[in-house]
Amino acid sequence: VQLQASGGGLVQAGGSLRLSCAASGGSFSRYGMGWFRQAPGKEREFVAAINWNGGMTTYADLVEGRFTISRDNAKNTVALQMNSLKPEDTAVYYCALARTGWGARVASYEYWGQGTQVTVSS
Repeated sequence: VQLQASGGGLVQAGGSLRLSCAASGGSFSRYGMGWFRQAPGKEREFVAAINWNGGMTTYADLVEGRFTISRDNAKNTVALQMNSLKPEDTAVYYCALARTGWGARVASYEYWGQGTQVTVSS
């Protein structure tokens, strides 16, 4: 499975961005998907996750109410709508796929995209 993340960029605080992740080479619709992020000097952290059919989602406390994860199994894509962005949201954002299970643990995900940079200016 190959994952390609896109949509990152530079935005002012309070603004919005929409990240997208396109999957290829596997049965995307059967698997859970997640978004994680990693800021310089910090460990990779969980942002949001969605189960195989989009019926269940979970978010990190820091983004709850501001970010929304969604998926389109017909197009093999998962998106992360990010609103009310803050400077502390600045990081490289990664999408990931979990063949068994899903959720907040990095170890649950076997496949990772290359990351897309999100920079929020104050």
